[in-house]
Amino acid sequence: RYRRFLKLCEEWPVEETKRHRDLGVFLRQRVAQAFREGENTQIADPETCDRMYESLVRIHTNYYKNKYPRLKDTSFTGLTVEDCKMILATDILKQMEDMKKGTWRKLREKFSAKKPEEDSK
Repeated sequence: RYRRFLKLCEEWPVEETKRHRDLGVFLRQRVAQAFREGENTQIADPETCDRMYESLVRIHTNYYKNKYPRLKDTSFTGLTVEDCKMILATDILKQMEDMKKGTWRKLREKFSAKKPEEDSK
């Protein structure tokens, strides 16, 4: 099981545009936690482990995308996959979050010696 999960982790791509929110990075962390002793790790529930692995393989191989092909490569918004990836990139989301802040708050954060997290405490 450990080797199968390792192989899946190697094949799973990492999206650099989604720092700290990428499924590939999360998967690698969870596998490292679950198999702390490598191949010697004792699995409490092998059936659940196998089901998780099979589900991840289906996601990775686009099983459902291929089984149920779409007529168009757009969403209900009319955006393409590339547009959605760009919008969901960490940098773009941070810019949008900054745009939501009021002018006074931006100035206060810019010139304040404290970090913004300390203000909320």
